[in-house]
Amino acid sequence: MQEDPGTRLADENGDLTDRVKKVIDGIGCSHREFARRIVMDPSKLSRSLGGTRRFTIAEIVRIAEIGGVDTGWLLGSRAGTPAPPEDGAAPALPEGGRPLQIVRETVRLIAEHGFHSVRVADIAAACGTSTAAIHYHFPGRDDLLEAAVRWCMDEDTARRAQGLAGAADAREEMLHLIALQTPRTEQQRRQWLVWLDMWAQAARSTEVGRLHDHYYRQWRTTVADVVRRGVEQGVFRPVDVEFTALRLTALIDGLATQVLATAPGSTTPDQMHAALTAFVDDELTAS
Repeated sequence: MQEDPGTRLADENGDLTDRVKKVIDGIGCSHREFARRIVMDPSKLSRSLGGTRRFTIAEIVRIAEIGGVDTGWLLGSRAGTPAPPEDGAAPALPEGGRPLQIVRETVRLIAEHGFHSVRVADIAAACGTSTAAIHYHFPGRDDLLEAAVRWCMDEDTARRAQGLAGAADAREEMLHLIALQTPRTEQQRRQWLVWLDMWAQAARSTEVGRLHDHYYRQWRTTVADVVRRGVEQGVFRPVDVEFTALRLTALIDGLATQVLATAPGSTTPDQMHAALTAFVDDELTAS
């Protein structure tokens, strides 16, 4: 997702950055958690706070909204900037604020209709707001896709962490990962459908391809780490860790695609889960 340099905000003296830090300190959460709340890549927030990257106006709007401060104060102006355009009287914002609502509705609509069939007007209607308000928070369609994918991946990462922390050993960790990747629930299916749309976009867009590569490396590294721990614990037989992670993630991808197919007789979630469990038992589990 390339950003238009013209939307970057000058901050030669670091005053804007200092005010953003005050907002984060006032909320009392980590930088990573704050990035999640404003639907921003944590690395972008870190670089912006460190002075190696400039905030965009859309990011400042989201920071002000989640932080409960005036946009004009953040920008060092008493007059501030116009409030996001809304149609009629502004209703109470949903939990998490308007940006998170936009992202959640974008995820739902992409899953139901596909990224290229979803118009900004559709997202605005789902959120009960105007297209101008959507563009105010997310200037372009690629920004919306990036935010939707990032939200899905962050949600998935959080669920993984909860399960891995309570697992007795690496085999149990692996079975937890498999359960999470099997599209049974509506949320799991939506996240997979958004991921599949991202694959299609990545084949045509270098920027989307970079985003895909970033998250896929994270996912494969998670699988490799679990395999490595299993070998060290003795619950998995000695294997080529990286190659095994490659094979298993490819198997998960292929089976999930079959499960999501709408044709009669498509692979079921139970069949997918059984095939992946068999892989762990036959290829990994120490006898």
